[in-house]
Amino acid sequence: MYAYELHQMRSAELIRQAQEERLAREATRGRRAARREAVARASRTTPATGGAEPLNAAGASDSRRPRRLRPARST
Repeated sequence: MYAYELHQMRSAELIRQAQEERLAREATRGRRAARREAVARASRTTPATGGAEPLNAAGASDSRRPRRLRPARST
């Protein structure tokens, strides 16, 4: 009976942990969507020019310097 109770407790803990991770992913997804929407809204017009000049639509940096290449992760 002791092993069964341990199994039940471990199972309940894993289910709770999975639910917390799902909630965290959902919150992250919502924040990313809101950020993308804000960028899209801002890229339509520039408030400083009264909407006459669009922003950088690609969302790229204004710098011409390329991104730093990083080595692959080792596992």
